[in-house]
Amino acid sequence: MNSNFISFFSYEPFLFEYNRKENITVMKGKNMKKRAKKILTIFLCILLFSYPSVHADEEEDENVDVTQLWEVVQTSNARVQTEPLINSRSAIVMEPETGEILYEKNSQQKRPMASTTKIMTAILVLENGNLKDVVTVSKKAAGTGGSTMGLKEGDKILLRDLLYGLMLRSGNDAAIQIAEYMAGSVEEFAKQMNQKAEKLHLTQTHFVTPHGLDQPEHYTTAYELAQLARYALQNEQFAHIVNSKNITIQINGKPKELRNTNELLGALEGVNGVKTGFTNGAGRCLVTSVNRNGKRLITVVLGADTKKNRTRDSIVLIEYAYQKYQWVDLGERMKEAFLQWKQEHTIEVKKGIKENLKEMTAPITTVFYPIAKEEIKNLKTVIAIPETLQAPVQKQEKIGEILLEGSGKIKERMPIYAEESIARKDVGYYWKDLWCHMTKYMEEYIR
Repeated sequence: MNSNFISFFSYEPFLFEYNRKENITVMKGKNMKKRAKKILTIFLCILLFSYPSVHADEEEDENVDVTQLWEVVQTSNARVQTEPLINSRSAIVMEPETGEILYEKNSQQKRPMASTTKIMTAILVLENGNLKDVVTVSKKAAGTGGSTMGLKEGDKILLRDLLYGLMLRSGNDAAIQIAEYMAGSVEEFAKQMNQKAEKLHLTQTHFVTPHGLDQPEHYTTAYELAQLARYALQNEQFAHIVNSKNITIQINGKPKELRNTNELLGALEGVNGVKTGFTNGAGRCLVTSVNRNGKRLITVVLGADTKKNRTRDSIVLIEYAYQKYQWVDLGERMKEAFLQWKQEHTIEVKKGIKENLKEMTAPITTVFYPIAKEEIKNLKTVIAIPETLQAPVQKQEKIGEILLEGSGKIKERMPIYAEESIARKDVGYYWKDLWCHMTKYMEEYIR
């Protein structure tokens, strides 16, 4: 049975013949294989160009069950105090109060950071902008690709609400509008971002855009991104924004609900920020802030292959740090050592009207420091103070230091001050001393 002809674009017709015996339709023709390859090639091209391209923070394509991941982590190496194995190309765990690094992997390696860029964008808004300002959305902002908060040209919105759209929904449109409003152009705003980076001593960081879409000269390191987050979290408004799971904003006076893209917020104990990120060049990125009973951490993962990888890596690093480290009050240890030292020592004062300095003080404060549990027994307090001082000695003069050492480095240091003044002996003092001795001698002689 002969029969149908099918033409595909400009290609020659292909003949199909029905085979009754096998009950199948087969393609016949001299160039059957060649034509089949052409059809397959065109079909793949259609699929490729019709698939939506991914720019930044389009993260709804991959759902992550954080609870399930956390359970996996709890039964894995996270409970073992060994170096965790992670997928991310670069990572760091930092204790923000002290800046102590608890874990790092390629933390000084320059990498693109996708929408974690928006941490710096938010800082500039909070430090230089008026959040009550009403902003009119430009054509450029409305036409920005990647993840957006849905702005349209001509929309009226508070700068405050743009900031929430930037940090919760990771809106690239919000980032462009903020840059234009704050500095007049994206290029000028990028200059301000780099100036701020320079002030914060972020020497391996450079910004080209306010949103983080891939650019060759747009980069940072895991270490400097952690330092940036550490600085930003000192701003109460910033800390409140990144800790918001949901928020209702107003666009043209109408309410709009925004949901935070941070999958760990509200799902893992203590997580209170900070920012997600994704571009094809940067991979999956996540900056996380955690506070468990006053014990704080900042983690950064850059260049994870999938959203699940970045989520798992972040959980692994957080649990690893809390398992491996204990927050020790170094101030209390230093205070005890100093009090004991004072009971056993005095300091000779040469040429002073008093021979010894006994009154000393050290303004010791509470300092909780993360120490690896196996290293706590090796902590050592050193009282660094000379055995003798030269007069005069002034009250509140620094005369030494208390040092707390561990793992071959100084963990904390506090000054020691004199609590009394001791004057230097002068000529008048010697004459007075001589007169006292002569008077005493004469009195004894007369007796």
